Amino acid sequence: METSREDVGIAIRSAFLRRGTQQRFSLFVLVILSVVLIFVETIETRPLNKVRSFVKDVVYRGATIVSFPLKSVNNFTDFLENHLNLYSNYNELIKENNELKNNISKSDFLELENSQLRKLVDEQIESSSNLVSARIMIDKQSPYLNSFVINIGSNKSIKNGMAVLDGKNFIGRIVDVNFFSSRVLLVSDLNSKIPILSEPSGSHAILSGHGTNELTLEYLSENHGIQDGDKIYTSGKEGIFTPGIVVGKAKIEKNKIKVLLFADLDQITFVNINLGALDENR
Repeated sequence: METSREDVGIAIRSAFLRRGTQQRFSLFVLVILSVVLIFVETIETRPLNKVRSFVKDVVYRGATIVSFPLKSVNNFTDFLENHLNLYSNYNELIKENNELKNNISKSDFLELENSQLRKLVDEQIESSSNLVSARIMIDKQSPYLNSFVINIGSNKSIKNGMAVLDGKNFIGRIVDVNFFSSRVLLVSDLNSKIPILSEPSGSHAILSGHGTNELTLEYLSENHGIQDGDKIYTSGKEGIFTPGIVVGKAKIEKNKIKVLLFADLDQITFVNINLGALDENR
């Protein structure tokens, strides 16, 4: 039993000794081969130069071929990254462009609104009447109801029956007043009946709405004398409105006298309300 253990130990030591001998021999061979290659590199002969050149070409070409997949992967990664960056930059540019367009649009709108407000202020300064300005909140246009709601009411001394103007042109009257809002009945509404006076004939009549921007004169005398192009003003008759507010001009078609308004009812944003009309009449 003891002899068997000694045989095993001897076999193991022999194996390690053989492995160590092989390693030392391999290292020795590599050293010798390196010395030979260095020596051969210093020899300058034509056949050896060709061999050396061939070996180098094979090594260089092999290195190029081996590194090609890695370079391809790196190039594709760079391409993909650049593409993603370009797409991200494109989206940012679109966002910035939209923001700039919105800012420009807001600036243009503010300039337009400012010019309209300046015009209202100038009209109030030039007018001898007591005017207050308002913005249209809700616009209601139909064949049966032509009116809109403005953003002031009794908080600004607005009362029923007051004349509403677009600039200096008459467009309707107040028919309903709340504390912060009021409803304006336009002259084009079916229920609108406004006493007017023509110039220069001086004829009195009633301006009637028909649900459209086409208005007519009714209750004219037989010898009224109104001609095409005569100006139409509020007459102030029956104390409803201040007299002399311009409305439009007459147009005669097929023996019917129509009135073309000076104001475009579809293009109104701000209005003036004549506060002094009722007080003066009272």
